[in-house]
Amino acid sequence: MTVADKPTHFIRAKIADQIKQGQITEIVTRFPPEPNGYLHIGHAKSICLNFGLAAEFGGRCNLRFDDTNPEKESQEYIDAITTDVQWLGFQWDQICHTADYFEQLFEWALCLIRQGDAYVDEQSADMMRANRGTLTEPGVDSPYRDRTPEENEALFLKMRAGEFEDGACVLRAKISMSAPNMNLRDPALYRIKHVSHPRAGDQWCIYPTYDFAHGQSDAIEGITHSLCTLEFEDHRPLYEWLLKKLPVPCRPKQTEFSRLELEATVTSKRKLNTLVSEGHVEGWDDPRMPTIAGMRRRGYSPEGIQLFCERIGVTRKPNTIELQTLEGAIRDDLEGRAHKAMAVLDPVDVIVTNWEDDALELDVPWHPKRPELGTRVLPFGRHVLIDRSDFELDPPDGFHRLVPGGAVRLKYGFIVDFEDVDLDADGQVQTIYVRYDPTTRSGQDQSGRKVKGTIHWVHAETAKTATVRLYDRLFTVSDPGRHEDLAACLNPESLKTQSARIEPALDVLMPDAYFQFERVGFFKQDPDSTEGQMVYNRAVGLRDTWAKKST
Repeated sequence: MTVADKPTHFIRAKIADQIKQGQITEIVTRFPPEPNGYLHIGHAKSICLNFGLAAEFGGRCNLRFDDTNPEKESQEYIDAITTDVQWLGFQWDQICHTADYFEQLFEWALCLIRQGDAYVDEQSADMMRANRGTLTEPGVDSPYRDRTPEENEALFLKMRAGEFEDGACVLRAKISMSAPNMNLRDPALYRIKHVSHPRAGDQWCIYPTYDFAHGQSDAIEGITHSLCTLEFEDHRPLYEWLLKKLPVPCRPKQTEFSRLELEATVTSKRKLNTLVSEGHVEGWDDPRMPTIAGMRRRGYSPEGIQLFCERIGVTRKPNTIELQTLEGAIRDDLEGRAHKAMAVLDPVDVIVTNWEDDALELDVPWHPKRPELGTRVLPFGRHVLIDRSDFELDPPDGFHRLVPGGAVRLKYGFIVDFEDVDLDADGQVQTIYVRYDPTTRSGQDQSGRKVKGTIHWVHAETAKTATVRLYDRLFTVSDPGRHEDLAACLNPESLKTQSARIEPALDVLMPDAYFQFERVGFFKQDPDSTEGQMVYNRAVGLRDTWAKKST
């Protein structure tokens, strides 16, 4: 990527200018997920943005759990989030919890009440909703809006003491029921929930809303740049109103950017949870899921995801990113780091008729440009297996693999010349017969022979059997998020499971390694793998120019 091609990143440019102008001396950001589900690719963009900017400018970034909805949150999600952030390659300055600020937030709520800027409203939720007004009509003041600060404080203390049932009343900011911005029409600040909190236990039965907790938590942590997606732009006036009204230690600034919308992908936690709970996928870490856990299991690399996030840039303009952009970034990263090996997914027998010796053990590199990965032993002998697609009785133009009367190189091995072929009653290839040229061994070839094609293979007697899982898009439509019935949009071909024959070096547990099956795709061992029963997931396929020509 050239300088001219470098993607837009307006926040980075803004911070660089603030530093140049002497407006700021330290960058402090935060990544504040709610622990009510697993992180997904959209969160990856925010993680890379917040942690990346802090690292780039020598600042700090906190991991803060926005845990204000106890009925939806769990330790499972907290643990998954911390794992995902670290796997992506980032380390926080502090782990924070909004729950740890509950006492301070409560005191600030009392401050608003005593200033006459908040009141306890006993209207029903339906009545408050009806009285909120519309975009063209002002709302209606609550009949409880003019209570004295003393009355409101007494009621708020009773709320905390548990003297009211869920939904009996809420604490609202006292701003304006005629404000053009609906978020300023006396928004709720606290609601009653007699629910135990995963972190705070049973200390509380009232919980702050996101709008009340967000800015104040930023202030407590000394956040300088509160980065949010565009759906929070209309919330910024409330964010600023609260910070102005309260005696907070600092006043952070909120900046919004466009959220990541990925083609053929759902990122709504509610809808992802539906896929899990209804059994359409195996779990949150199903390799077809857009969760970070799913992508990790599928075989995506953290560096590839970071590369993707850098390539798409950071703008304020909403847009949908093509899935091939993500897959391209993963492919480009894995190309340089994956162990290269051979697996045959649709094997056909090949007999090397002039091979009379025992199997020859070839010492070949795991990666020709990464000697630090070492080498492995690749047996070669009389009986090998090639992929059925690498032989054609009647080849089309441009087919440079094995054909009658032709020759091809077996990768890392020898050039072989076609001799004969056995067909079954239906005309399907059963066995191919070839002769090898002993003067053409790879790395020692002085024959001067040139062939146009090189194909992959495995030695039949020593090859192991593995299960391979081939993944495709989970949905058949480009915008599944717009469909309420996700089941109707599911791709029945999203997962194909089949057997493959793999070279013996692949029959060893290497859970942290990435593999490129030569001419097939990039794969990673699934956690279901055991010694002798390997399972490989395909992360992404390869660029196959022949496949493009033949379609």
